[in-house]
Amino acid sequence: MSQLDINTGTIVANASEDDRSLFIKRSYLHLAGAIAAFAFVETLLFRSGVSASFVEILSGSKWIWLVVMALFIGVSYLADSWARSAISPEKQYLGLGLFIVAEAIVFMPIIYMAQRYAPDILIYAALLTAMLVGGITFTAFTTKKNFSFLGKYLAIGGIIAMGIILGGILFGFSLGLWFSAIMIVFAAASVLYSTSNIMHEYHTEQHVSAALALFSSIALMFFYILQFLMALASGD
Repeated sequence: MSQLDINTGTIVANASEDDRSLFIKRSYLHLAGAIAAFAFVETLLFRSGVSASFVEILSGSKWIWLVVMALFIGVSYLADSWARSAISPEKQYLGLGLFIVAEAIVFMPIIYMAQRYAPDILIYAALLTAMLVGGITFTAFTTKKNFSFLGKYLAIGGIIAMGIILGGILFGFSLGLWFSAIMIVFAAASVLYSTSNIMHEYHTEQHVSAALALFSSIALMFFYILQFLMALASGD
C-alpha cells in the first residue's frame, strides 16, 4: 500500500495556480460529500429509531451526555489526527468518515427536538448557515488575508464555551438565547479561520483534512443557528 506524506508538500498559497485550483476543488468536493454523508447517516439513525432511543437514554441521566461529549472529543481528535498525518489515503478517509458519524450522533438530540416541535426550522437553519458560510468564504478568498491569528482566540473561546456547556449539564441551568448567539459568532470566526487555513497553512495533498476542518466549523455554525431559532420559536 502506498504511503502519502502530506507533511512535506507545497503550501497551497505557494503552489502553482493549477495545483491551487485543484486543491480547492478537491477540498470543497470532499466537503460536499461530507455534508451529504452526514445527512445520510442522520436519516438512517432517525428511520431506524436509534435517535428516539438515544434521546430517551440521554434524558435519563446527565452523566450519559457527559460521556457522549467526552467520546466525541476523543473521536474528533483521533479523526483529525488520521486525516492530517503521514498515513495512507484510505486512513485519511476513515478519519473523515469517523468524524461524520460522531457529528451525526451529537446532532441527534437537537434534530430530534426540531423535527418534533418545529420541523420547518431545520430548513431555515440550513439556509442561514449556507448564506453565512458563503459570505465568509467569499471574504476569505477575495481578501486573501491570513486569518491564522484567530487560532489562539478560538482556542481560548472554545475552552470557555466548553466550561459553560459542562456547567449547564452538571448544574442544570439553561444556556439561553444569548449563548447561542455568541456561539454563532464564534462559529463564524471558526469558518473564517478554517477557510483561511486551507490556503495558508495546508499542503496541496491535505484536501481530506481541509474538508474535515471546514465541515467541523460549518456543523458548529449550523448547530447553534438551529439552537438559536428553536429558542426564538419557544420564546426562551
